[in-house]
Amino acid sequence: MTEQMITDAVAKFEKLVRAQQQRAEAIKSDKDFVDYKSLDKLIIGVCGGDGIGPVITNESARVLEFLLKSEVDAGKIVFKTIDGLTIENRAAVGKAIPDDVMAELKQCHVILKGPTTTPRAGDQWPNIESANVAMRKGLDLFANLRPVRVPEKGIDWTFFRENTEGGYAVGSSGVVVSDDLSIDFTVATTEGCERIARLAYEYARKNKKERVSIITKANIIKATDGKFLKLCQNIGKEYPEIITDDWYIDITSAKLIDEKRRTDFKVFVLPNLYGDIITDEAAEFQGGVGTAGSANIGKRYAMFEAIHGSAPRMVAEGRDKYADPCSMLRATVMLLSHIGRQEQADLLEQALDTCMFKEKRISITGRDNGCTCQEFGDYVMETVEKLASK
Repeated sequence: MTEQMITDAVAKFEKLVRAQQQRAEAIKSDKDFVDYKSLDKLIIGVCGGDGIGPVITNESARVLEFLLKSEVDAGKIVFKTIDGLTIENRAAVGKAIPDDVMAELKQCHVILKGPTTTPRAGDQWPNIESANVAMRKGLDLFANLRPVRVPEKGIDWTFFRENTEGGYAVGSSGVVVSDDLSIDFTVATTEGCERIARLAYEYARKNKKERVSIITKANIIKATDGKFLKLCQNIGKEYPEIITDDWYIDITSAKLIDEKRRTDFKVFVLPNLYGDIITDEAAEFQGGVGTAGSANIGKRYAMFEAIHGSAPRMVAEGRDKYADPCSMLRATVMLLSHIGRQEQADLLEQALDTCMFKEKRISITGRDNGCTCQEFGDYVMETVEKLASK
C-alpha cells in the first residue's frame, strides 16, 4: 500500500463525512407527518419494479382499487402507474432510480412498490445501488415497519427497523484502499435514532403494547450502535408505562426460536442491517417472506412493498403469472391503515387470513399445479365481499 492510496482513501472519507453531515442537518427540517384525511386528492403510485414485481403489484393495486372504489369513482383517490424501475432501465442510465422516475415518485403521497433486482458482483449488470435503499434515502423513508403475527403460537411482533442509516446508509460508498484492504462504514445521527425510537414507542402506546426491545451490538460496535442504544433508552424514559429492555442481535436471533421467551417480545426497534436480517427470520414463523409485507414510513411520503425479491428465475421459466401476491397484499393492508382507511384494512386482513390459513379453497404454489396470481386476487375480493355482507 502506498502513501498515495492512503491519501486518496482519506479524501473519499472526508467527502463521505461532509455528505452525511449535510444529510443530518436536512432531516431535521421536516417536522410534521402528512395528514392524509385532509387531502382533497390522494395520489397512490403503483410502481411494479421488475421480475415478478409487476404481476404481484398490479394484482394488489386491483384489490386496493376494489376496496377504495367509492373514493376512486369520486376522484378523491387517484392511482398513478410508474414504469421505469426495471433493472434494464436502471442499468441503462447507471442509476438506482432514474431521475424521471424519482420525479414521478415525488408526485405521489404513498407508493405501492414491487420487488426490484439489485446487482451483485459477477452479474451482467453494472454495480448500481439498491433501488430500495435509494428510494428510502431519496424520500427520507426512515422507518421500516414489519409486523409478524402467528396467534396460535402467541407471536405478535412489530419491528421498527431504522431505514436510512446504519450499515446501509453508505453501502455503495465504501473505500477500496488497495488490493489488500477495503473499508465500509456505518452511520448514526441523533435525529435518525430519536425519530425511529419515538415512532416505535408511539406505536406501542397507541396499540397497548407493554414492551419495546432495543436490538443492537453495542458491546462491539460501540460508536454507532452505542449511540442508537443510548438515544432509544432516553426516548423510552418518556413512556414510563412501557417496559424497555435491550438485547444484542445475536442472542435475539436465538430467542426468537425459544418458545418460552419469544412471546415476551412485542415491539422491536433496531438499526438497518440487523432489522433486514431478523425480520426475514421472523417472517418464517408465519409462512416465509412471501407472506410478509413491509411499510416504509417518512413524514412526507410512504412506500409499501413485499419483503421478498424479484424472482427472475420464475419469469425466465414462464411462471410469473403464478407468483404469490400475499406479501404485497399484506403490504396493502398496511397502506390502507396508514392512509386512515382502517375499515378496509381490517376487511382485507380478515380476507387474507381466511384465504391463506382458514378456508384455503385455492392455493398459490408458484407453479401450474396451483392458482394464478389473478385467480388468488379474485378469491380475496370475493372473500372481502362475503365478510362485508355479514
